[in-house]
Amino acid sequence: MSRRFQKLTRQRMRALEAGKSLSEHGITFRRLPDGDGVYSVNIMVDRKRIHRSLGRESDGVTRSTAETFISNLRADARAGRLNLPKGRKISLTMRDAAPRYIDRLTEEGGKEIARKARRLDMALVPFLGDKPLEQISTFDVERYKKQRLSTPIVSRKKLKGGETLPNNTPATVNRELATLSHLIHKAEEWGWISKRQAKINRLPEDNGRITYLTAEQADALLEASKADQNIQIYPFILIGLRTSMRKSEILSIRRDNVDLTKNSIYLPNAKAGARTQPMPTSLAAYLARHIGTLPPGTPWLFPSPGAAGGHTTDVRKAFRRCVERAGLDPEQVVIHTLRHTAITHLVQAGVDLPTVKRISGHKTMIMVERYAHQSGAHIAAAMDKLDERFKKNSA
Repeated sequence: MSRRFQKLTRQRMRALEAGKSLSEHGITFRRLPDGDGVYSVNIMVDRKRIHRSLGRESDGVTRSTAETFISNLRADARAGRLNLPKGRKISLTMRDAAPRYIDRLTEEGGKEIARKARRLDMALVPFLGDKPLEQISTFDVERYKKQRLSTPIVSRKKLKGGETLPNNTPATVNRELATLSHLIHKAEEWGWISKRQAKINRLPEDNGRITYLTAEQADALLEASKADQNIQIYPFILIGLRTSMRKSEILSIRRDNVDLTKNSIYLPNAKAGARTQPMPTSLAAYLARHIGTLPPGTPWLFPSPGAAGGHTTDVRKAFRRCVERAGLDPEQVVIHTLRHTAITHLVQAGVDLPTVKRISGHKTMIMVERYAHQSGAHIAAAMDKLDERFKKNSA
């Protein structure tokens, strides 16, 4: 849809007051009382009124999502008027199917829509774009895997002289393959294709030692963050180390989802589904003070008025500065290291794995078991206890 917008501009939508809405070209944007925004469409297609809510701004829905949704509705209507013979399928390429897939998932309330859209845009569509869905074969998938593993990681940072980026990891490629598999599965379910042709085998991932910080290194990182120019980086790192929450979960915390009486944070859009995140008393006490310093009326714990969703989405630069200031290697210590550190120390403290799973929000116990490292003080102590029991019985 190539239309010019005068009302639904980024500037006017950001300035929109709670309870107000803007409508143009069949698209409506409404600002909710909590500061989030929601998009909906209301159009006529083939003399039928179609009124749909597309989802929240915080879930990655944009004006472009609404435009694509309307465009696809009209394309589907045109295809329907062709009166194709029963059972005849329209040949959808990956390029055509990708936006429709995202629209349908948004309509159905699917999970990780923004991540799926990014994998499609950055990797799957560039490689498989002109290939009809029904003709994607196992050979195509294997070629895709080989090409992606030999492709450097996309990075926004400027490289120093002679520096090269590492290639994509099997874990990254597997997430992309999961999106491809889900798209083909849904295409079959929705009647876009008759039968899938490709067998999609995942790559083996390196389940070796997980990088984590010692207690001393974690303290050094926290101290370094206190001196950083970004005032949000200290609470971000503190929450990560004390809860094991993921980056996106931390940055999207809403003030009204923090329960200081129950020492918990409600996460409606967590990776594995909505859950309640427990936190230690010391963190709850800190958050009580931190919330008191936030601008009045902001619904976010990490507000950013200039961001589309109203909250901060990226702290990588500030985190890297803190890592370097703490004397740590920024190539080894990344934001996700905070999560690894919290979970590893829970395991090493003797917390049982089902409880660790409850705290970390992992989907399966297998993922948690990776943190029970093959060596470490907690393992040595456990073996000493076993040895002591045998010595007592043999005495």
